[in-house]
Amino acid sequence: MAAEQEGKSDSDELRLVVRDYECDLQGIVNNAVYLNYLEHARHAYLRNRGIDFADCHRRGIELVVARVRIDYKRSLISGSEFVVQSRVEVQKKVKFIFFQDIYSLPDRQLIVRARTTSVCKVKGKLAAPAEIVLRLTELSAAPAAPGGSPPAAG
Repeated sequence: MAAEQEGKSDSDELRLVVRDYECDLQGIVNNAVYLNYLEHARHAYLRNRGIDFADCHRRGIELVVARVRIDYKRSLISGSEFVVQSRVEVQKKVKFIFFQDIYSLPDRQLIVRARTTSVCKVKGKLAAPAEIVLRLTELSAAPAAPGGSPPAAG
């Protein structure tokens, strides 16, 4: 797999708190809710690099999830503080692998480990817009300001 790797980026942490309605009858976060946490963190990761998910959609660039593998290690309860750590690897320029871990705070116990494979489609076809690949690889060392515009082509 390392041979397929095109680019690796740095990681982000997003801090969140469990809300009451995210828990099930057992008093723990419902397993499906972790997918929401992971998605929210992926969008924040992209935004921190100048990639606006909604703007991409408006321009016909769709960043879609192809596969999610998630390992549940422990449970969170209402009011729990936690962080989602995210990093991405670009593979084959059309595949983006997000590696994400959720840790409880303040003890930093591993709660969830996930690997999400995303692809990019432009007008329904697999594609790799240079602006996105660039933001996720070369520019990752210096994240763009939130809401920043993609780099000019050329």
